[in-house]
Order: sequence, then C-alpha cells, then structure tokens
Amino acid sequence: MAEDDRESWLAGLQVRSPAPVRTATLWAVLATGLLSMLLLGDGLALNLLLVAIPAALAAYFAGRAAGRRTRAWTLVWGVGGLGLLIVPALRDADWPSFLAVVTAIALGSLALHGGRTWPAVLLGPIGVFNSLVAGPAWGWRGLRERFGGARRSVGAGLRALAVSAVLLLVFGALFAGADAAFADLLGDLVPDASVSGGPWHAVLLVFGLVGALAAAHTAAAPVQWDRVEVPEGRPRGRFEWALPLIVLAVLFAAFNAVQLAVLFGGYDAVLKNTGQTYAQYARQGFWQLLLVTLLTLLVIVFALRWAPRDDAGDRKLVRGVLGTLCGLALVVVASAVRRMDMYVEAYGLTRLRVSVVAVELWLGLVIVLIMAAGVWGARWLPRAVAASAAAGVLAFGLLSPDGLIAERNVQRYEDTGKFDLDYARDLSADAVPALDRLKEPLRSCALRPIAYDLEATDAPWYATSWGEARARDILHDRPPAKDPDWSACSRVADDLMYR
Repeated sequence: MAEDDRESWLAGLQVRSPAPVRTATLWAVLATGLLSMLLLGDGLALNLLLVAIPAALAAYFAGRAAGRRTRAWTLVWGVGGLGLLIVPALRDADWPSFLAVVTAIALGSLALHGGRTWPAVLLGPIGVFNSLVAGPAWGWRGLRERFGGARRSVGAGLRALAVSAVLLLVFGALFAGADAAFADLLGDLVPDASVSGGPWHAVLLVFGLVGALAAAHTAAAPVQWDRVEVPEGRPRGRFEWALPLIVLAVLFAAFNAVQLAVLFGGYDAVLKNTGQTYAQYARQGFWQLLLVTLLTLLVIVFALRWAPRDDAGDRKLVRGVLGTLCGLALVVVASAVRRMDMYVEAYGLTRLRVSVVAVELWLGLVIVLIMAAGVWGARWLPRAVAASAAAGVLAFGLLSPDGLIAERNVQRYEDTGKFDLDYARDLSADAVPALDRLKEPLRSCALRPIAYDLEATDAPWYATSWGEARARDILHDRPPAKDPDWSACSRVADDLMYR
C-alpha cells in the first residue's frame, strides 16, 4: 500500500474532536481513581466490578455529551462486560477470571466504539489503547478550561474535602474506641491506605484515572471502524468453486458414516483391529478432529470470499454446498466431544481438557450461526459471534472449571477407585466442596495444600471471592489434618494412579 493511500485510509477513520469534559465525567473519573487506589491493592474479586462501574459511568456521560445515543447493542456489550467481571468475584481460580477480564475489556471496547462489521469487532480495542495517551490530555484540557479562572471555587472544594476527612477521622476514631463491634465493622469496611503502601497506591490511582479517561475519550470520539472496507474476493466459476467443496463434503460424509457405525457397533472391534487401547483411541482422535473443525471454518471463510454471486442460482449453490459442509462439520464436532469424554473416563478431567472441549463446543455454535446466516443474511453475524464468545466465557466462569474438575474426578474415584492426587492438590479453593467428599486420609492429603494457601492469605472482603469464602467455611467446620503424613499421601497417590 502506498504512503498516500495509507494516510487517506487512516484519515477516513478519524472523527471530530471530542466535546469538552463535563463535570459528571470528571467526578466519575475521580471516583474510579480513588476506588482503584483503595480497593485494587489486595487482589481482584468484587473490587474489580466496583472500580469498573464509575469508569462505565464516565464513558456514558462523555458519550451523552458528544451526542451519542445508547443503542441496544451498546447496552448488550456494556452490561455483558460488567457481567463478566462477576467471575473474579465468584471464582478463586485465576485462569477463568483472567479470561473473563480480557473478554470484558473487549466487550467494553465494542460498547465504546459501536460498529457491526468484522473490522469493528476485531479492531475495536486498538482505539481504546490509542486513547490511553489522548484521554489524559483531553481530561487535563478540560480541567484547565473549567477551573483555570476559578481558583476560589477549587480552594473552597478542597477545604470542604479536608474538613470532611478530619471529621470522619476524629469521630470515627472515637466511635471505634467506644464500641469494639463498631471497630471491627469499621476495620472490615474501610480499605487499608497505610503510608507504607504509598507508592503502590499512587500507581493504582494513576491507573484508575488514566483508564477511566481513556474510556471516556473513546466514548466521546470513537474510531469509526465500520468505515474500513474489506475488498471482496474475485468470484470463481461454479465448477471451479464447487468441485473442491463437494469432494471435501464426500470425505466428511464417509468419515461420519464410519463414526456412526462404530457408535452403534461398539468400540471393541475397532480397538482389536487397530491395536490401540480405549484411551489411546480417544486421545488420538480428539486433537485431529479439533483441527478439522478449525480448518473447516477457515475453508468456509475463503469459500465465501470466492463464491460465485452472479444470480439466484449461484446463491442457491453456495447455500446448498456450504450448508451441507457445515452440517457434516457438526457431526465431526459431536465426534470430537465424544472422544474427549472417552479420554476423561480413562484418565480424568483436567484444565486443558475442559478448556479444549469448551472451545470445540463454541466452534460448533459458530458453525450453527454461519448456517443461520446463510438463511437469514449475514449482517448480524459478526456481533452474534462476538456475543456467543462472551457468553461462553461467562458460562465457563460461572460453571467453576476447577469445581467441575474436582467433581468429575471425585465421581470417577467413587466409581473406579482411580484418583490423581497430585493434580487435585494444585486446584484452587473452588475445588474444596467436591474434594471434601473424599474419605480420610485422602481428604486431608488433597485439601491440606489448599488450606495452607488460604491460611497464608487474609484479603479483605472486597478482594475475597465467593469460592474462597465458601472454602474457608468448609475447612473451618471440617479442618484437614494439620500435619498429614506426606509419605503416606505419596503412597496413596501412587496406588490410586496405577490401580
């Protein structure tokens, strides 16, 4: 692309300068910074949602000042992004929480920018990162314009804040000294703002202010990613386009026929002929079928790009061939999930296994959405795919993967006597309710490392997840052995692994 073409392309995405910062936006930004400073230093749980709410309000006020209307999809993205932040408040495990936070940022970007095309869905976060520099400068200009000639008003406001702080400290200290219960309540509710953590608190304050200003600036002056035009591919002739896809569909049909025959005829004959074990057959098949699903989606994307589109007959051909391929691909998805279920029966459930099954199921849903787009049009498809991904991440976090892993493995132990004790020790506090069902000494062997981790942390209420709080209650009522015999635990682990 030539330099002049690149500059004109970028200029086409630029929008007018944002409206001046309003007072409501400034107060929301200040609230975000203060809550970040006070709440985020002890870990992430409910505090992340408490910080995100005023940041969302800052973006809302800035968007309203710029004349933007709140549309239905904006509400979907905004509420969905805030809803995803419930996952860290509920789950102690870091990996679903991290996934939920990243997805919440992506949905927040969609809410700020809007847009309905694939470039808008995929490139939205770039505009937010650009506002990390432009947002603070925009906020500073607004402050200077608003308070540059009103030093007396600023001074009066600062004096009022100082007097309020002094009154709270004096009377709060007196009430705390008068009643121990009130002192405990005050200690639980008031965040720690000790001088020793001053530099870290300052970093969190800046983080909150810059993040809220970036969100507000993006809402006031979003990048119009819908203006990005993706050129259509050159349409091919019917024979050139359809023949490879029909051959591929025949191959899919043959594979699916074999899978149905194995399903109804049983696996014993297949295992006898291949010389594989039950677990080897399942493990080998799953990863190949997962790759088949991914490649099928890639083939569909390129097929749509080069599809013939001269008349109604071409459109019927495209819908028929790709619809058949999508239907056969769904059978492959079902076969892959069944293979993983077989593997889990043999070796138990792990984080990797539950994650890839979730991805496979989501890919199957994307194929269903593509089939629906072939019937009702594809205008809504980019946003539907993004919404399905966010809903999948939210459901993944709400289902508690670590709890599900522990539940499945404990059930497998009760059925077969096999249990991976070393893996259970590395699970988070979300697994405690399921592991609590184990019999001694296996229960103490599995729960003691988790109990050690919980004893080593004493986070305040706003940085404690519900999963961690529930685990503490269970371990308080039925504490594991203080000093379990770790050599005995190792022997138990070896016996259970190779039973």
